Amino acid sequence: MADRLQEIAVVDPVLTTLARGYKYADLVGTELAPIATVQKERGKIPQFGKEAFKLYNTARAIRAGSNIMSPEGITTIDFVLTEHDLGYPIDYREVEEAIFDIEAHGQETVQKAILLRLEKEIADLVQNLNSYPSGNKVTLTGNDQWTASHADSNPIDDVDTGKDAVRGKIGTYPNVMVLGPKSFKSLKNHSTIIEKIKYSMKGIVTVELLAEIFDIPTVVVGKASYATDAGTFTDIWSDNCILAYVPDKPKAENVERTPYEPSFAYTLRKKGSPQIDKYDTNGGKLHIVRCTDNLVAKLVGAEAGYIINDTNG
Repeated sequence: MADRLQEIAVVDPVLTTLARGYKYADLVGTELAPIATVQKERGKIPQFGKEAFKLYNTARAIRAGSNIMSPEGITTIDFVLTEHDLGYPIDYREVEEAIFDIEAHGQETVQKAILLRLEKEIADLVQNLNSYPSGNKVTLTGNDQWTASHADSNPIDDVDTGKDAVRGKIGTYPNVMVLGPKSFKSLKNHSTIIEKIKYSMKGIVTVELLAEIFDIPTVVVGKASYATDAGTFTDIWSDNCILAYVPDKPKAENVERTPYEPSFAYTLRKKGSPQIDKYDTNGGKLHIVRCTDNLVAKLVGAEAGYIINDTNG
């Protein structure tokens, strides 16, 4: 009975608060699939098409009837959240000897591992060509690829084509670009891009300069990688460029996103997640700091995205 009592977990409000504000710089998936809160672990959310961006007549004359929207064509998709759970063991002797907050370190370590898995889930979803409708994807070949050996390629034209394709489908331009590390490296050394920035103060290609060149507010590089069981590291983001429209972050503090605003994708997370709890085990010798998160990535508006695939071949 004593051992069972020792394994009762207690939620830590301080570490939970840290977890909910935690950011890991190399992870960019939620730029394409921002986190939106849902109340339950399963349900339905809207799937967005052209209707979500339709311009409605809202003007009303005196004594005239109200304008009524026609919601035909709006469909829903099912979602089921997945619980992710990982604990970090701390020996009681480590607690006594630690010169830093070892529990906070444990919280960050387990949460980083869960978020890295989410990054892989989002990347697999949005790098799958089958996720995009016809006209919202292109695979570069030969001289069209962005590598230095293909100086005649034109990434600016390629991105403009993608922007126009998204605007043609939803009526607005994409506001996010995610580049794989190899694609970013090619752009940094591409003669067309260098020509554009040669008179800038920095003199080197940065994501900020790319945002200006491509006229896209948010440009990020997916730098994360993961290790296989054999210890080999693999990039999560391949040699591609993904453009997408996602809604702006809520301006008011402490306002959570919901999945009811048109977007390319969302990461659905159960309200109140993530949570950090702690419990003792092994007769009190081990102290476990555990993170529990409930989430799933869903593509909800495929027409709001565009992929330029195989930029490097």
